[in-house]
Amino acid sequence: MAAPQQPAPLSGSAPKRFRAMATDVAAAADPPASRGCPAMKAEFAKHAEYLNALVFGGISTKPDFGLGVHLTDIGRITLEFRMTRERLVKASRDVTMNSKKVIFQVHRITKVNRDEVLSKAENDLAAVVNQYIAKLVKELQGTDFWKLRRAYTFGVQEYVEAATLCRFCKTGTLLSLAEINDSLLALSDKSVEPLQLNVLDYLLGVADLSGELMRLAIGRISDGEVEYAKTICAFVRDIYRELTLVVPLMDDNNEMKKKMEVMLQSVVKIENACFSVHVRGSEYIPLLGSSADPDYSFFGASDFDQ
Repeated sequence: MAAPQQPAPLSGSAPKRFRAMATDVAAAADPPASRGCPAMKAEFAKHAEYLNALVFGGISTKPDFGLGVHLTDIGRITLEFRMTRERLVKASRDVTMNSKKVIFQVHRITKVNRDEVLSKAENDLAAVVNQYIAKLVKELQGTDFWKLRRAYTFGVQEYVEAATLCRFCKTGTLLSLAEINDSLLALSDKSVEPLQLNVLDYLLGVADLSGELMRLAIGRISDGEVEYAKTICAFVRDIYRELTLVVPLMDDNNEMKKKMEVMLQSVVKIENACFSVHVRGSEYIPLLGSSADPDYSFFGASDFDQ
């Protein structure tokens, strides 16, 4: 099949020329007005290298279109980026594991060992900061740390959960994001931008806190500390109420919405436990250890022989 014939140009008019990007060789022959193109292309080449390294992994099968992108440099940047990410994932796992140990330590609280347990939990939390959070700070300070957030967010959330749990058990208040970030400044080099936790990771950690407070409240009821359980109930209810006003306004809130559902379940469990104790407390609180000499009169055996 013969190729289609191109229409003949109109008489008296030159054929239309298509525009093409000037190469470095062609730019030398162009008028002075176009001599700024090489500098512009060099600037865009740097942007291409940076984006290829961070977004596309530094591997491209497309031609460079005269931008002068050096794949060797991209490979080096990509390798450094991936190694940094792997170190962050490892440090985040260490933070998660040791923060969980702090949480387990707090759940050992009883009426007689509260101060001792909280003191040990605070010491363990300080060790998490100095040994493992410090690794995150070292890797992330002076960089665009939000780009690597997915590599360390779970460790940060677990740390926030442990730190806020310790604060509540000690003072009955909520540890703020500003206080956490202020505590991280001591780990950072003052000459570079320090690592600062973002609001989303903080709120996700606070949402997880509700589950631990629910377990703490149930444990305190079983130990006879009903008033303390009611304090926990009011605290978790206040957090949930405030977050219901904030979460709908958040852009990236899919993960937060899921945690809000779990948080509501924790609130309901604490309320049901406190309500049951309030209504039927005279029946079973003595059996839960609130008295060294239980009263079995509700069984009709006030003179029960032990």
